[in-house]
Amino acid sequence: MALDELKAALPDYAKDLKLNLGSVIGNSDLPEQQLWGTVLACAMATGSSAVLRELEPEAKSHLSAEAYQAAKGAAAIMAMNNVYYRTLHLLSDKEYGTMRAGLRMNIIGNPGVDKVDFELWCFAVSAINGCGQCLDSHEGVLRKAGVEREVIQASVKIAATVQAVASVLDAEAQLPQ
Repeated sequence: MALDELKAALPDYAKDLKLNLGSVIGNSDLPEQQLWGTVLACAMATGSSAVLRELEPEAKSHLSAEAYQAAKGAAAIMAMNNVYYRTLHLLSDKEYGTMRAGLRMNIIGNPGVDKVDFELWCFAVSAINGCGQCLDSHEGVLRKAGVEREVIQASVKIAATVQAVASVLDAEAQLPQ
């Protein structure tokens, strides 16, 4: 199983991450599509080949073809949007925020899966990419759709844990043996 492989790859000092992988993914209360779409989108967002190599096949086995593509689409669109909107937020000149983005974002309007699931995946990726404006936007859409805070929190716990595992494994790969 992918989770067991990732846990085994983590060094002893990252024991908490091993435990968290088991709880936030292995014992999640999220519906299967929300869970594995979040895992896949987050794995892609980390940019870690080690994490993606372990989690992608597992996610693919739990997702429909449409959900699989939509989760990857969430990671792709948020890679762009998080940079763009984080920049607007960070710039002192707020005039940039009034300008038309002019960037294609069609997948957000028609992701091919339930809008709530897609928004949850976008939210989790935005947490990894550190875009407060996108986090607020997606959280607002989710809350307006009736999604409970616990569900939203579950997605960010997945994002945090997957990102931490990626950071550790990628750093360990760079250390002399």
